[in-house]
Amino acid sequence: MKKNTYKNILIIGLFLLFQHYTKAQTVQWDSTYRPAKYVELVNKFKADPKSKKDIVFLGNSITAGTDWAKLLNLSQAKNRGISGDITFGVLERLQDVIDGKPSKVFILIGINDISRNIPDSIILRNYKMMISRIRKGSKKTQIYFNTLLPVNSAFEKFKNHYGKDEHILWLNDEIRKFAVKNVTVVDLYPNFTDQDKHLRAELTKDGLHLIPEGYQVWADFLKKTGYLN
Repeated sequence: MKKNTYKNILIIGLFLLFQHYTKAQTVQWDSTYRPAKYVELVNKFKADPKSKKDIVFLGNSITAGTDWAKLLNLSQAKNRGISGDITFGVLERLQDVIDGKPSKVFILIGINDISRNIPDSIILRNYKMMISRIRKGSKKTQIYFNTLLPVNSAFEKFKNHYGKDEHILWLNDEIRKFAVKNVTVVDLYPNFTDQDKHLRAELTKDGLHLIPEGYQVWADFLKKTGYLN
């Protein structure tokens, strides 16, 4: 009896240790996160007059950080960026964009998903859902999908975003495949990398967000490629 008791204790101990190890190895992520100003900004976007001539820039703080109409000298350019947003947040507010039936929509989203450990496969699935929903709800809207920008860890300000370059590279490779689905791929990534494949220091203030010089590189690229025509 005593021998069996020790054996049972050992088995239970090993089981609990296994559970602890497995839990430690499981990366937790949350699809329900929304930035503090999410609802406020979504309501503001809904109240904004819409036109079928609109060119919508949809994304997170990187998109939100400039005045697109002024930058591009296009009055129909609409900023739909929300700082801190993730792909689930974009999907939640996408219907308002679809209902406006804009002429073009430029999407850049995903770096915050990466920082929050949302699996690459889930991010990619959400990208495909965005494309599918726009295609179904606004057939004449041209979809432009941006590759993710690199980051620069030398600034040491957004540590959750750093050290995850392999995720950026994998998602960008998948985004480039959208071209065969009649989606225009805006390959921003090569325009913003230095020789070490980091975000060019002269274009950022913190290794993640762009300064005016960075947005000018973006604008020049859009104009050069004819994506705004």
